[in-house]
Amino acid sequence: MTATQEPPFKPGFKRRDQNDMIPPALVRAMFGLAAASLILVAYASLTGRERVAIPTPAPIVQEWTIRLVGHDAQAVTVLDAEGALLADMPHGGFVTVIQNGLETMRRRHGIDPTLPLRIVQFENGRLAAIDPLTDFRVELTVFGSDNQAAFERLLMTD
Repeated sequence: MTATQEPPFKPGFKRRDQNDMIPPALVRAMFGLAAASLILVAYASLTGRERVAIPTPAPIVQEWTIRLVGHDAQAVTVLDAEGALLADMPHGGFVTVIQNGLETMRRRHGIDPTLPLRIVQFENGRLAAIDPLTDFRVELTVFGSDNQAAFERLLMTD
Protein backbone atom coordinates (compact mmCIF):
# COMPACT_ATOMS: atom_id res chain seq x y z
CA MET A 1 0.00 0.00 0.00
CA THR A 2 1.36 3.38 -0.97
CA ALA A 3 1.12 6.59 1.04
CA THR A 4 -1.84 7.91 -1.03
CA GLN A 5 -3.93 4.76 -0.82
CA GLU A 6 -6.48 4.37 1.94
CA PRO A 7 -6.93 1.05 3.71
CA PRO A 8 -9.96 -0.98 2.55
CA PHE A 9 -13.24 -0.22 4.31
CA LYS A 10 -14.08 -2.57 7.15
CA PRO A 11 -17.61 -2.32 8.57
CA GLY A 12 -17.94 -2.20 12.31
CA PHE A 13 -18.76 -0.04 15.28
CA LYS A 14 -17.58 3.55 15.22
CA ARG A 15 -16.45 3.20 18.80
CA ARG A 16 -14.97 0.11 20.26
CA ASP A 17 -15.52 1.42 23.77
CA GLN A 18 -17.51 -1.23 25.66
CA ASN A 19 -19.08 1.40 27.97
CA ASP A 20 -21.49 2.46 25.19
CA MET A 21 -22.80 -1.06 24.61
CA ILE A 22 -25.70 -2.70 26.48
CA PRO A 23 -24.23 -5.07 29.03
CA PRO A 24 -24.82 -8.71 28.07
CA ALA A 25 -26.30 -9.43 31.52
CA LEU A 26 -28.96 -6.78 30.93
CA VAL A 27 -29.84 -8.25 27.52
CA ARG A 28 -30.18 -11.71 29.12
CA ALA A 29 -32.35 -10.24 31.88
CA MET A 30 -34.67 -8.59 29.31
CA PHE A 31 -35.12 -11.87 27.43
CA GLY A 32 -35.57 -13.69 30.75
CA LEU A 33 -38.35 -11.28 31.75
CA ALA A 34 -40.12 -11.82 28.43
CA ALA A 35 -39.78 -15.60 28.79
CA ALA A 36 -41.06 -15.50 32.39
CA SER A 37 -44.10 -13.46 31.31
CA LEU A 38 -44.85 -15.92 28.53
CA ILE A 39 -44.54 -18.87 30.94
CA LEU A 40 -46.88 -17.24 33.48
CA VAL A 41 -49.52 -16.46 30.86
CA ALA A 42 -49.28 -19.95 29.36
CA TYR A 43 -49.58 -21.52 32.81
CA ALA A 44 -52.67 -19.43 33.66
CA SER A 45 -54.24 -20.24 30.33
CA LEU A 46 -53.52 -23.97 30.35
CA THR A 47 -54.61 -24.54 33.95
CA GLY A 48 -57.86 -22.62 33.50
CA ARG A 49 -57.03 -20.10 36.19
CA GLU A 50 -59.93 -17.80 36.96
CA ARG A 51 -59.71 -14.30 35.50
CA VAL A 52 -59.26 -11.56 38.07
CA ALA A 53 -59.61 -8.30 36.14
CA ILE A 54 -63.25 -8.74 35.18
CA PRO A 55 -65.71 -6.17 36.56
CA THR A 56 -68.06 -7.32 39.28
CA PRO A 57 -71.46 -8.25 37.82
CA ALA A 58 -74.20 -5.80 38.72
CA PRO A 59 -77.80 -5.22 37.66
CA ILE A 60 -78.45 -2.75 34.83
CA VAL A 61 -79.98 0.50 36.06
CA GLN A 62 -80.34 2.32 32.76
CA GLU A 63 -79.55 1.68 29.12
CA TRP A 64 -79.28 3.91 26.05
CA THR A 65 -78.92 3.09 22.38
CA ILE A 66 -76.81 5.50 20.39
CA ARG A 67 -75.14 5.63 17.00
CA LEU A 68 -71.61 6.96 16.58
CA VAL A 69 -70.86 8.26 13.09
CA GLY A 70 -67.19 9.12 12.54
CA HIS A 71 -66.10 11.74 10.06
CA ASP A 72 -62.34 11.65 10.43
CA ALA A 73 -59.82 10.78 13.12
CA GLN A 74 -61.24 13.41 15.49
CA ALA A 75 -64.83 14.28 14.50
CA VAL A 76 -67.89 12.28 15.49
CA THR A 77 -71.65 12.74 15.35
CA VAL A 78 -73.73 11.11 18.08
CA LEU A 79 -77.32 10.15 17.29
CA ASP A 80 -79.98 8.58 19.49
CA ALA A 81 -81.85 5.37 18.60
CA GLU A 82 -84.37 7.25 16.42
CA GLY A 83 -81.64 9.15 14.56
CA ALA A 84 -82.06 12.48 16.36
CA LEU A 85 -78.86 14.47 16.82
CA LEU A 86 -77.43 14.34 20.35
CA ALA A 87 -74.10 15.99 19.55
CA ASP A 88 -71.95 16.97 16.59
CA MET A 89 -68.39 16.98 17.88
CA PRO A 90 -65.60 18.31 15.61
CA HIS A 91 -63.12 17.34 18.34
CA GLY A 92 -64.84 14.45 20.07
CA GLY A 93 -61.96 13.44 22.33
CA PHE A 94 -62.74 10.24 24.21
CA VAL A 95 -66.03 9.73 22.36
CA THR A 96 -64.05 9.63 19.12
CA VAL A 97 -61.64 7.09 20.62
CA ILE A 98 -64.57 4.78 21.39
CA GLN A 99 -66.05 5.37 17.92
CA ASN A 100 -62.72 4.54 16.26
CA GLY A 101 -62.40 1.32 18.27
CA LEU A 102 -65.97 0.32 17.44
CA GLU A 103 -65.45 1.08 13.76
CA THR A 104 -62.28 -1.02 13.68
CA MET A 105 -64.00 -3.99 15.34
CA ARG A 106 -67.02 -3.80 13.07
CA ARG A 107 -64.84 -3.47 9.97
CA ARG A 108 -63.12 -6.74 10.97
CA HIS A 109 -66.52 -8.44 11.11
CA GLY A 110 -67.87 -6.78 7.95
CA ILE A 111 -70.58 -4.89 9.85
CA ASP A 112 -71.82 -1.35 9.22
CA PRO A 113 -69.98 0.84 11.79
CA THR A 114 -72.95 3.23 12.15
CA LEU A 115 -75.35 0.62 13.55
CA PRO A 116 -76.50 1.19 17.15
CA LEU A 117 -74.30 0.77 20.22
CA ARG A 118 -75.56 0.15 23.75
CA ILE A 119 -74.43 2.32 26.64
CA VAL A 120 -75.25 0.61 29.92
CA GLN A 121 -75.19 2.05 33.44
CA PHE A 122 -74.90 -0.56 36.19
CA GLU A 123 -76.14 -0.33 39.76
CA ASN A 124 -72.58 -0.11 41.11
CA GLY A 125 -71.93 3.08 39.07
CA ARG A 126 -70.08 1.50 36.15
CA LEU A 127 -70.78 2.75 32.65
CA ALA A 128 -70.01 0.50 29.67
CA ALA A 129 -70.24 0.71 25.89
CA ILE A 130 -71.38 -2.67 24.60
CA ASP A 131 -71.69 -3.58 20.95
CA PRO A 132 -74.53 -6.08 20.50
CA LEU A 133 -73.10 -7.21 17.14
CA THR A 134 -69.48 -8.01 18.09
CA ASP A 135 -67.52 -8.73 21.25
CA PHE A 136 -66.53 -5.06 21.55
CA ARG A 137 -67.02 -3.86 25.12
CA VAL A 138 -65.45 -0.86 26.81
CA GLU A 139 -65.80 -0.19 30.52
CA LEU A 140 -65.96 3.62 30.30
CA THR A 141 -65.49 4.05 34.04
CA VAL A 142 -61.92 2.73 34.00
CA PHE A 143 -60.72 5.56 31.76
CA GLY A 144 -61.29 8.17 34.44
CA SER A 145 -64.09 10.40 35.59
CA ASP A 146 -63.56 13.00 32.83
CA ASN A 147 -63.95 10.40 30.09
CA GLN A 148 -66.97 8.84 31.76
CA ALA A 149 -68.46 12.32 32.14
CA ALA A 150 -68.13 12.88 28.39
CA PHE A 151 -70.61 10.06 27.80
CA GLU A 152 -72.83 11.03 30.73
CA ARG A 153 -73.22 14.55 29.29
CA LEU A 154 -74.36 13.02 25.99
CA LEU A 155 -76.82 10.67 27.61
CA MET A 156 -78.37 13.06 30.09
CA THR A 157 -79.53 15.29 27.21
CA ASP A 158 -81.60 12.34 25.99
